[in-house]
This record gives sequence, C-alpha cells and structure tokens, in this order.
Amino acid sequence: MDRKIAMAIVLLSLIAILSACTAQSAATEPKPIAPASPAPSTSPTASTTTPQAQTPAAAPKPAGPIKAKEITPSVSNDTVSIPLKEVQENWNNHFLVDAPGSKMGFMAYVLDNVIYIRASICPPCRGKTYALDGNTLVCDVCATTFSANTGIGIAGACVNYPKASVPYAVAEGNLVMKINDLTTAYQNTLKPGLP
Repeated sequence: MDRKIAMAIVLLSLIAILSACTAQSAATEPKPIAPASPAPSTSPTASTTTPQAQTPAAAPKPAGPIKAKEITPSVSNDTVSIPLKEVQENWNNHFLVDAPGSKMGFMAYVLDNVIYIRASICPPCRGKTYALDGNTLVCDVCATTFSANTGIGIAGACVNYPKASVPYAVAEGNLVMKINDLTTAYQNTLKPGLP
C-alpha cells in the first residue's frame, strides 16, 4: 500500500511540474496576432511584434521536411530586414547577421499562416540550420527536435537549448528587426533553458 501512495505522489508531482512548465512557456512566448493595417509612416522602426499572422504567398507548401533556404538580409544602421515575399515563398529560411568576430544565424519560417523568426544555433552540436517538418524544427546536425510554435526542445541531444524568438515589424514588404533584438535572441539561445 505504501508503494502505491509513493507512486501517486510522484505522479502528482510530475503533473504539477509539467503544468508549471506549460504555464511558463505560455507566458513567455507571444501569441500570434492578426496583422494591423499598414501604418502611413514609412519608418521601418514601427512597433515590433512577433509572431504576426500573414497571408502566405501563392507558393504551395512543400510536402515533408522543408530544408532552410539561405537568404541575404539588408542591414542599415541598427536594423536588419528580409523580404516578406521571399520568406513566404520559401517557407523556411536561414540568414546570417554580422557580429563582432563572428556571424549570428537566424531562421524565418511560416507555420499555420504565421511567420516566426528565431535564433538558429545548436550550441552542443554546433548545428546552424533546421528543417521545418510539420510543427517541429529538426536540427540538420544532431536531429534534435524543437517546437516550431514555441522554440522549446522536444527530444534529442540539444533539447535544453530552446530557440529564442526575435520581434519584428512588417514595413514596405520587409520583415524588419533591430540588431539588439537579434543579438539578445542569439545570446539567449547559446545558454541552456529559457531566459
């Protein structure tokens, strides 16, 4: 009888831990929002939000895992931009941003009509790109899987390194990000656990 009670206590403890983790994840990851009407301002530094609901381009979503396609960002002062149309048509993209002494990698992908931008690095295995496979991101080096909705690890060797999201704005047909936000997301992804 004591063993059954002990097992029940362990089971209830696990449920409580999982509930707390789910609540923390929901609190830290922004929810998709409907796009606002374009602002009359031409400033690419309008309010930033992530992720944002978008209408994907006419390109149909490929079947099976979608490998990341390399795209080149535009950098101007403290902002980085990538073409919205290219992100929508490719479905899964990878781009690099210069940092002192190195380059930082990022991914931009479409999932359920929402565009996500995340840091793209797997510190333990040194993976830099991810395939988009349904609702998961799969590291091209170690095959660790991450939730494409939240960036949180699901299974694999590098599961403790969630992929931090990057806030962005849509301006003049581009996804526009601040270099400080990109750097913060990249640095947070280099550390185990959520910030």
